[in-house]
Amino acid sequence: MNKRWTIGKIKEYVENNSESKLLTTEYHGFSQKLLFKCACGSNFEKTLTKFKNNNQRKCDVCQPPKEAR
Repeated sequence: MNKRWTIGKIKEYVENNSESKLLTTEYHGFSQKLLFKCACGSNFEKTLTKFKNNNQRKCDVCQPPKEAR
């Protein structure tokens, strides 16, 4: 299932599934880093794939990166 993401669909997904806000205004593909604003006020960048599939929906202060194995 190949879902075509538009900036509007991404913004709606972010609003419905996290406390963060999408600041990016254009979407060029899955490898593009998008700019978000965390609930704490910090800005952070993640790809849509990481945000969506890996549950990385907050800044590194609120949700520190996982330890390497």
